[in-house]
Amino acid sequence: MKKTSILIASAAVIALGLPATVAFSAQDATRQPVQYGADSGEYTPDGFALRGRAEVTQGTNRIRADAIRGFTTNGQLTRVEASGNVYFVTPDQSMRGNNAVYNLNDGSVVVTGDVILTQGQNVLSGGRLVYNVRTETARIESAGNRVRGVFYPSN
Repeated sequence: MKKTSILIASAAVIALGLPATVAFSAQDATRQPVQYGADSGEYTPDGFALRGRAEVTQGTNRIRADAIRGFTTNGQLTRVEASGNVYFVTPDQSMRGNNAVYNLNDGSVVVTGDVILTQGQNVLSGGRLVYNVRTETARIESAGNRVRGVFYPSN
């Protein structure tokens, strides 16, 4: 019964668009509440599906895409998959690609398909990007083509 109550409460937050705010350290966005919205959505016992200007935010991190699917385990959001015009934005970086998978348990984001990573004026491109929101580290790989980048010295 407790699981059902949590699911109903989560569905109410989705349906009403109620804000869920709690004071947390800005340095650990992965422990902050997750908010989401879209033009249309569907809630199921194992997660949710968002379509049309879909967006999921956690702290100061945001993922936007044409479609987003969230997966839950025991009532906890564990993974978010995004497809179509994907953007993952943090306070310091912006990542773009065709698809992304955000694992909330370890803070990893894997962006694939024509990936572009920007930080200020610096730009890095490739086929696959693995980014960790906790450590703010990134690894980019090629997908047939070379990894390319432009880095500007700080003034």
